[in-house]
Amino acid sequence: THVQRYLTPLLEKIEKKEIDPSFVITHRISLDEAPDAYEKFRDKKDGCIKVVIKPGQAAVQETAAV
Repeated sequence: THVQRYLTPLLEKIEKKEIDPSFVITHRISLDEAPDAYEKFRDKKDGCIKVVIKPGQAAVQETAAV
């Protein structure tokens, strides 16, 4: 797939801090909030693009400037 073709060079650029992919993260949630976040992602509600789930951490919702 195209993802495999670009994955290694992309990860290298991220590790070297040449690319900052954090702009796509729109929501950070706790594991308890995952079911609701899945619905937001599936239905593209609340500007949801990418969700980061952090078990054991309280939710901090971010909204990307789109």
